Amino acid sequence: MTGPEHYREAERLLSALDRIERGALPGEASIVAEAEVHATLALAAATALSGISDADKRAWREVAATPAGE
Repeated sequence: MTGPEHYREAERLLSALDRIERGALPGEASIVAEAEVHATLALAAATALSGISDADKRAWREVAATPAGE
């Protein structure tokens, strides 16, 4: 899984929890923990990259929903 894919997975997991009342879902803490792991792996991938290509920069901007130039 790439860094951007980890980021997307963390967002997907957390967005699924937005539709329910906090504490109402059995296993909710496990889902949050899994999202945290994916977010951490995404951060590690972004931090570890040096000399990142333009394509990778665009992928990170896209997945982070950050407009170019910001």
